[in-house]
Amino acid sequence: MIDVIGWIGSVMVIVAYALNMYKRLASDSREYYLLNIVGSACLILNTIYHHAIPSAVVNIVWILIALMALFKKRK
Repeated sequence: MIDVIGWIGSVMVIVAYALNMYKRLASDSREYYLLNIVGSACLILNTIYHHAIPSAVVNIVWILIALMALFKKRK
């Protein structure tokens, strides 16, 4: 099950990036941030389970960046 969660997270992050590259989703849109946050959270669960701590740290930072941008946008 943890691998399925990891795959779902990977797909979400890739879809967010692809939609942004093809101008279907703005990089400052709420949906873009949420896809990255949820996708990275799924990846964190997977990487911690598999003891891939460097990858977990990257995804934690990715979430923090997205959260800061999301909250900045709300103001």
